[in-house]
Amino acid sequence: MLRKVVFALVAGSIALGATACNTVKGAGRDVESVGEAADRAL
Repeated sequence: MLRKVVFALVAGSIALGATACNTVKGAGRDVESVGEAADRAL
């Protein structure tokens, strides 16, 4: 029983960690695209 709970917590943590990495990566791309658009406008 305890082993299943620990496994579920570890799997959930990995899933949330992967999601967070993708979110930060996407935000970085958004900021970069805004900067490039500002450069083109000037």
